[in-house]
Amino acid sequence: MEEFEALKQAFEQDQATVWREADGHPMKTLIVGLGNPILGDDGVGWRVVEAVEERLASPSRVDVTCLSVGGISLMEHLIGYDRVILVDAFSMDAPVGSISVLKLSQLPNYSAYHITSIHDTSLQKAMELGREMGAPLPEDVIIIGIATERIHEFSEDLSPPVEQVVPCVVNIVLDLLGEISMEEDERHGHPQG
Repeated sequence: MEEFEALKQAFEQDQATVWREADGHPMKTLIVGLGNPILGDDGVGWRVVEAVEERLASPSRVDVTCLSVGGISLMEHLIGYDRVILVDAFSMDAPVGSISVLKLSQLPNYSAYHITSIHDTSLQKAMELGREMGAPLPEDVIIIGIATERIHEFSEDLSPPVEQVVPCVVNIVLDLLGEISMEEDERHGHPQG
């Protein structure tokens, strides 16, 4: 039992150091493209985020990444950020290429596509666990979902209806970033003109 307590204490000290370092940064925004770029429409999140990154000013106050993870692994990537925009392929009762913009709290079991083990959990549960352990996780998580059809066939190509909405989703992300930027400017006394 002593061994377990010592390991737990060492883990908590190590994590506290990482989390304190993250707390020292100004407001941070992360954009994540989720999916797998070699599984057809499942790669739409990556495609959108890569296009967004090309249009961001350099240097940017926004971090951009593409991931093929979910649950606890995804939660770990969100530590230290104030706001996160996730772009992902969705299986939904809507025409292929339909776009949904939701807050994480509006989804009952997000990240089910990206859970590869029965030992993992949804992003919501992972974030609850992370917060219980003291991780500084974003309160503001927006998910942009694109209705897809081909997510289990090997292909680097998107289906035509999904490919057609990529520019629209890029603009949605950029609009959301514009809103975030205006909020930060107003908070710091720099009104937009």
